[in-house]
Amino acid sequence: MLPQYERLVDPGGSDTTIVSGSPGTGRSAVRLRFGKLAVITVMFPVVGFLFCVVWSLLYNFEQANATHCLVYNFLPSLSAAIGNYQPQRFVWQFSVLVHAPPRYAIAFLYKNFHVGLLRKRSKGLAKLACLLNITELSSLVGLTMWTSISNYEIHKFCFSAFIISSLLYMVLLIVINRVTREGDLLTASERKSIRYKKRLFVANFCSIACAVYFFVRHNTYCEPGVYSLFALSEYVFVYSNIGFHMTAYWDFISANLYFDWRNGIHFSTMV
Repeated sequence: MLPQYERLVDPGGSDTTIVSGSPGTGRSAVRLRFGKLAVITVMFPVVGFLFCVVWSLLYNFEQANATHCLVYNFLPSLSAAIGNYQPQRFVWQFSVLVHAPPRYAIAFLYKNFHVGLLRKRSKGLAKLACLLNITELSSLVGLTMWTSISNYEIHKFCFSAFIISSLLYMVLLIVINRVTREGDLLTASERKSIRYKKRLFVANFCSIACAVYFFVRHNTYCEPGVYSLFALSEYVFVYSNIGFHMTAYWDFISANLYFDWRNGIHFSTMV
């Protein structure tokens, strides 16, 4: 069953508990606050990527920073840090695969939420945003499982799809928020979410532009350290993308996740 977004009275204040009467069933269910789920989910790629970079610097410095130009660099590229060596490859693949199921569920949560906000003629925007979100996440899983070494063509296709779908999703989400949620009635958390979405989109777009510039410059002039600036731009891209999706924490700050074996996953807000 796809995640549903419902409203009900908050049955308690703990982060994780078993409550009697899941939404619409009257049966017991496990409840988890959405904020806790969001933090746990985002920590996997955050910590996993950091581990890959640090481990590459400590134990694969020369290999990870080597380029065809044979000049000095001090940071490994994204693909070198997460896909070329062990245990980095395993840690990154594990981080992405573990965090993917909650991300898919949140994509449908956003769709149901946006359908409730948009006018009838504009509900297609909610479905398009959900499709872009799923495409982005699926592309991330694809480029993680097929590295540039194991299958370059699949990796390149998934990476391109990830870049395009992530940027389009960010833009569309900002547009949806602008036409549905900006106004005097927004809560403080909603205002914070919208504000950070805009800032993180700008950071994400600028990081891509910088990465392209430094990559072209590196291949043209073979200057020491330029490829590391390209790598640094990739890092900003990764973390700004993660941060953008983490704004769901503020969008659904009062939400709970319910699970029972008969009805699957339900999301609900406290009133």
